[in-house]
Amino acid sequence: MTTAARSDTTGNGGGSPILLRLSTRPEPYPPFVRDRLEADAQEIIARYPHPRSALLPLLHLVQSEEGFVSGTGIDFCAEQLGLTGAEVTAVATFYSMFRRAPTGDYHVGVCTNTLCAVMGGDAILRALEQYLGIHHGETTADGAITLEHIECNAACDYAPVVMVNWEFFDNQTPDSVRALVDALRAGQRVTPTRGAPLCTFRETARILAGFPDPRPGALDGAPGPATLAGLEVAKELDMRAPQPDSEGL
Repeated sequence: MTTAARSDTTGNGGGSPILLRLSTRPEPYPPFVRDRLEADAQEIIARYPHPRSALLPLLHLVQSEEGFVSGTGIDFCAEQLGLTGAEVTAVATFYSMFRRAPTGDYHVGVCTNTLCAVMGGDAILRALEQYLGIHHGETTADGAITLEHIECNAACDYAPVVMVNWEFFDNQTPDSVRALVDALRAGQRVTPTRGAPLCTFRETARILAGFPDPRPGALDGAPGPATLAGLEVAKELDMRAPQPDSEGL
């Protein structure tokens, strides 16, 4: 912490100094945490020809430690890659997957982009806010759920879509999402529409950092019938993409 002193001119302090906070440096990780993270960071950095290319997975790594990208995490990434804190912060604040505030065990994101909204996404978000007693960006008192409205999940054919720790829950309704958050808060095993059973937000961040995903069914998120409908119609009608003309256009 950086402080400056000024004299008390109110007459109440007899000229005693008052400390004013000008800036605060983040507290470093405890040594045992830093040693573990440094070993993981070096494994990540070794995958890239240029160290700074490892910044995105390193941000996921520090997010897996605290549940968000803290000032301590930014400093750690900067030191590992020879970057400035400003350079790391610019990236961390650009991508919405990096949280800048503590996040619950389950980050529940409700898509409110156009198609999901008109199919019920706005109603789902309102229902969850009322049911959980929190608003967008807030976390329940038990630390289980962080609620947020998010941008398009690239799953419009299953609108309205809710994502929990970036896993898909398709064709949702207010009733289904209330049951979903009840199950999460009760510690039940919850499996998304596609993919493996959910893990916590911090565990998800470690997977996104590039470490093995131990969950059974982690690779089972194949596209469903709604996604493949156009392809099936094309096959039935023997439709094919136009061939390039003689001039290669």
